[in-house]
Amino acid sequence: MKLLPGYADLTNRLRFSPEHGRIWRDSERCVLMSQSALTTLRSQLVAQIGQARARQLFWDMGFAEGARCAVEAKELRPDRDFLEAFAFGPQAHALTGFGWTEIETLDSDSASGHFRGSFLVHDSIEAAVHLATDGVSADPVCWLQTGFASGFASTFAGQPIVMREIECQGMGDAACLLHARPEAEWPELDDVENSVGPLAAPCRRSDPQEIVPGVSAGYHAVRNMIERAAGTDASLLFLGETGVGKEVFAKLAHRMSLRKDAPFVALNCAAIPEGLIEAELFGVAKGAYTSAVASRPGRFELAHGGTLFLDEISMLSPLAQSKVLRAIQEGEFERVGDTRTTKVDVRLLAASNVDLEQAVDEGNFRADLFFRLATLPIRVPPLRQRREDIPGLMEHFRAKYAQRHNRTAAGFTARSINALLMHDFPGNVRELERMVERAVLLVNEGEAIDIRHLFLGSDRARIRAGLALTDDGRVAGAETGPDQTQSIGHLVGLLREKGEGLKTVESMMVRAALEAARGNVAQAARDLGLTRRQLASRLEKMGL
Repeated sequence: MKLLPGYADLTNRLRFSPEHGRIWRDSERCVLMSQSALTTLRSQLVAQIGQARARQLFWDMGFAEGARCAVEAKELRPDRDFLEAFAFGPQAHALTGFGWTEIETLDSDSASGHFRGSFLVHDSIEAAVHLATDGVSADPVCWLQTGFASGFASTFAGQPIVMREIECQGMGDAACLLHARPEAEWPELDDVENSVGPLAAPCRRSDPQEIVPGVSAGYHAVRNMIERAAGTDASLLFLGETGVGKEVFAKLAHRMSLRKDAPFVALNCAAIPEGLIEAELFGVAKGAYTSAVASRPGRFELAHGGTLFLDEISMLSPLAQSKVLRAIQEGEFERVGDTRTTKVDVRLLAASNVDLEQAVDEGNFRADLFFRLATLPIRVPPLRQRREDIPGLMEHFRAKYAQRHNRTAAGFTARSINALLMHDFPGNVRELERMVERAVLLVNEGEAIDIRHLFLGSDRARIRAGLALTDDGRVAGAETGPDQTQSIGHLVGLLREKGEGLKTVESMMVRAALEAARGNVAQAARDLGLTRRQLASRLEKMGL
């Protein structure tokens, strides 16, 4: 039986502000829920949607929370051994009051994909809730618990791990016994356990490009908005940085819509010269110009009955904007060089990586078109704000490109998982996809993808500053080299000459950290070794 490290690094992140009605865990606000409230919630859900769907809902909630905790574990315990870093999950689960865990066995080798674990959970609140309302069960009842454990282990290990409840207090056992194995090594899985799918789905689907992996709150917020509009023809406007996956979500919206069996047609407006964009959108009539020897349909006609997706719509010229507005409002247009009106029935989805409201204010985008498109604006968060999705995307792209290039890559090494979880991804999902495809091409057949396959040349300089990756997979603080020591001494000398004090140095460090974190206070606080509240207090004193 393994002893867990102390809880101090977790408990120090908790802050209570009863006068303001707030509880904080680091930068995230939390709430307390009593056992009676949880009992009511669980009972009502089972009664209203059925036990199978209620179990799925609780399992998914637990999985998402476990995935988020695994990302925190990598950042909070970067220089610990595997057991101490992994123990963050059971300890975080205990800190929420759901029960306390003994790690009986834990054996992992990321290079080979081996993972085995046995965990004994005592005093499960879920088991207590079930026993109080329904008595002894014939099946395991700790749905949140097993979802959390599976989400944490899957994200931490970078491969689909299923935690199965072999014994359960709700079944009359003395404690809840969880066994952990890679998803592929269980003889059979039920529908709920199969929903470890954000990591495992690419292995089970014939077309991995159709998968949209994700477990983060940001991912579910986007998906929820898409699902709300699934049975309608409402226009959707996807907003977000370049590379966040706006077109992938647009395809998901099409597959969920009433038009799923009709065409999905996409056009990147930024990739078409201004003089040709109208022809691409609306088609060309025969004889419209010298080389037009035959009539040609445009994207609107090709998408008739289905969905048309216009990416980077802000790049359309004012004339093209007016014609698009007419086409979606009136359902008709004329081909270039034609006087006849063509009727069309399309659902329009659009995307932009620039602030369209600002573009409207600056006169670069038509206000009437913006309001027509923005029936349901959906902002897709950058990857650095949904790090829980990174392991699922890693596995998704590994499976996708191993299939495409007929290569075999046996998962990811521990240090490659650590490096990717801590990378800020200025290129978002597109950057991660490029890195994994390159790694699949470079890794030797049957070997695990390592950091050297992911980060090449100038990319190595973009591994988070101050971190070094050791051979055993741990992320450790980089030692200060001679050049860095001389630079620090030179800086201190210049500050002395100018008569600057400690407050000036602190202000410079805070400003630099904020700039490096692109204004993300929580990230800047972590880089400075502070809590979010400590940094916020300093910013307030500085008038920032």
